[in-house]
Amino acid sequence: MRKFTKDIKTVVIKVGSSSITHEDGSINLSKIDDLCFELANLKNNGINVILVSSGAIAAGRKKLKLTERPKDTATKQAAAAVGQVALINIYDRSLNHYGYSPAQILLTKHIEKDLNMNENTKNTLSTLAAMDVIPIVNENDTISTFEIKFGDNDTLSAIIAKLCKADLLIMLSDIDGLYTDDPRKNKDAKIISLVENIKDVEDFAKETESNVGVGGMTTKINAAKMALEKGTEVVIANAKDFNIIRKIMEGDEVGTFFKR
Repeated sequence: MRKFTKDIKTVVIKVGSSSITHEDGSINLSKIDDLCFELANLKNNGINVILVSSGAIAAGRKKLKLTERPKDTATKQAAAAVGQVALINIYDRSLNHYGYSPAQILLTKHIEKDLNMNENTKNTLSTLAAMDVIPIVNENDTISTFEIKFGDNDTLSAIIAKLCKADLLIMLSDIDGLYTDDPRKNKDAKIISLVENIKDVEDFAKETESNVGVGGMTTKINAAKMALEKGTEVVIANAKDFNIIRKIMEGDEVGTFFKR
């Protein structure tokens, strides 16, 4: 049974685009409903929860009937502008069904260095928590010029975890966790269930930075390092079934746990 360093009072959960969309880019309604059930269940247990959700560009691509993911920045931003509306409306319907309201927060990379933006976001998150509202955070793709992403929102989720002094950051995507090697190429690759010293895996991240097969693990490890520096423990796990959130919170040894 996994033991966290302290009781979890605030958790930030990050989900990637592939976790909440079908292969054609359309929103997976059942997956979002499953996710919202888990978020509401956490709130019912007295845990403050913040969701960092990708998916706006994918949703917009479907609504705009684009045959492939847009490559130029202007079209990506247009798709995000359309898709963000669809995405937040679906979250709103699902969360309302479980008795909670969402709040949409769109940020840019400037939050890392802009002290006013940083403080305002911190205050907003604190006030929403007091109002029992679930914030849904995404990058403001419509005006962002930083290549549309923080690393599929991995970095953004770590920034949010720092701002709200979260006890736990859960990063969910289409990978089971950190492996000793690329499991798609090496059948002997083993999942690393526990990382007690982030330095032990930093070199691994650098070595695999250009290896898409490892699942973009570099940004996740860097995000984990950022969170750990502020006292937030991290779990990287697979979003195939959002029931995994409950398992993580109950101490099941799933995914990769970065311990303080």
